[in-house]
Amino acid sequence: MTVQKAAHEPRGTMPEPTERKARQGIGVPRTIWWMVVPAFVLFFVFHTIPVLTGIFYSFTDYAGYGEWGFVGLDNYVNLFRDERVFGAYRFTFLFALVSTVLVNVIALVIAVGLNARIKLKTTFRAIFFMPHVLAILIIGYVFNYMFANSLPFIADRMGITALSTSILANEDLAWVGVVILAVWQAAAFNIILYLAGLQTIPTEVYEASDLDGATPTQQFFRITFPLIGAFFTINMVLSLKNFLQVFDHIIALTNGGPGTATESISLLIYRGGLQGGEYAYQTANAVVYLVVIVVLSLLQFRFLQRREADF
Repeated sequence: MTVQKAAHEPRGTMPEPTERKARQGIGVPRTIWWMVVPAFVLFFVFHTIPVLTGIFYSFTDYAGYGEWGFVGLDNYVNLFRDERVFGAYRFTFLFALVSTVLVNVIALVIAVGLNARIKLKTTFRAIFFMPHVLAILIIGYVFNYMFANSLPFIADRMGITALSTSILANEDLAWVGVVILAVWQAAAFNIILYLAGLQTIPTEVYEASDLDGATPTQQFFRITFPLIGAFFTINMVLSLKNFLQVFDHIIALTNGGPGTATESISLLIYRGGLQGGEYAYQTANAVVYLVVIVVLSLLQFRFLQRREADF
């Protein structure tokens, strides 16, 4: 009976103990669990729990200390009536839009130049990446001194009256100083990403275009830019997201001044929530701003991805 039973068994089948061992061998190694679980716990404790706690307090009148009570949607309704909040949104979006365009144009031009056949290519890459390594507050204070002292001194000697005083003290020009610092610091990361994209383009494509008599401008718009469309999308999305969260640049240069001319949303949330006794109110502001950034990033990503297909 045993022999007949074995003869009728399909070939290639394994006894149950062997199958269990095989399945155990296919499972996830313990080392991966020891790497993933602690990271997940840390992320949950220091990110997810604070976010959920903040959302909870946004429906209260909590001042950051003492007692509190539920107020429902009052904090969210009051946000749309607050002129200071609208002013901060106006400045932040203007700053983010201008900075995103400038940093990507400048970074793309520099990356294309570095990718050309020039000497000391690696050295120039290291030089252009240095601003990304330096602390924003440190270089911010350096730029503050330049705008407040060096630039007015040079402009006064050259007879340029418009720049003879610090632009950081001018309500109409202070945001320009913040843009200059932000673009100078952020361009480094964008340059590295664009260089990575340019290196994926085969040289044979350019050689074939040279034989067809294509000019450098035609090569850029018909070959280079379409083939690095994915890198352009990543840079645009990350740049806009980072600039919408601008904080350190403003602290180092203007501290939100003159008045509230350069007060960003992040700075307003910090001041009102941690220094002004508006913890719950500014937490609601932070929740709204989180939704705004996520929605804008998704729309931007989807739009640019469609443009990649058009290229």
